[in-house]
Amino acid sequence: MIKLLLVEDDESLAYIEKTGLEDIIGGYEVITAKNGKEGVKVWEETHPDVIISDIDMPVMNGFEMVERIRETDGDVIIIFTSALTSPNDVKAGYRLGINNYVKKPFVPEELDAHIQALMKMRAGAKTQNETSHYKLGKFTLDANHATLRNDETGEAQTITQREAQILQLLAENKNNVVRREAILSRFWNTEDDYFASRSLDVFVNKLRKVLADEPKITLKTVRGIGLQLLVNA
Repeated sequence: MIKLLLVEDDESLAYIEKTGLEDIIGGYEVITAKNGKEGVKVWEETHPDVIISDIDMPVMNGFEMVERIRETDGDVIIIFTSALTSPNDVKAGYRLGINNYVKKPFVPEELDAHIQALMKMRAGAKTQNETSHYKLGKFTLDANHATLRNDETGEAQTITQREAQILQLLAENKNNVVRREAILSRFWNTEDDYFASRSLDVFVNKLRKVLADEPKITLKTVRGIGLQLLVNA
């Protein structure tokens, strides 16, 4: 069963798409949201396999929603379905990290074909990268086993699972700023809890000490925004 989040402000169209995927195609569990803000909330709560989203919506549009989601989730498949098909709209979507763009109107079979193809591609990519190793200067992070190996000495240092998760997220977004709220939401299911925020500070300070003797790596706090892992080749 494929868990799919459908973000669409047109309730009639959302009903048609949901019915088409669940009842005509089959094999889908479709959860709906009416705008991008609601879409982000439902994504955080349900962790869908696929997100199908309109672009032009009230409160928060599709572009803003994808930007929020891609800050911490590079795996979920995201497809835009919209009548907005100008080159700038298409390029903007792909720059933000969508996987495909389907022009309205469409039939359920067409959407299902895109989803199935993308899921096969994702499965293949995960098989190739299932070890989750990240090269960070002279260190190699093994996120699955929560170890940081010094490639020059061969020594491996064990870090906590939470430290490994935070470092993995920053490594996946190296040289880019990851919002503090996004990190708290992903690992503590909150965006502003005092104790969760202080816990994050403790883990970050410990990671800085571990990485301290590698000048090519800087774990930077961007005041008022978030964290940035700077990696110099």
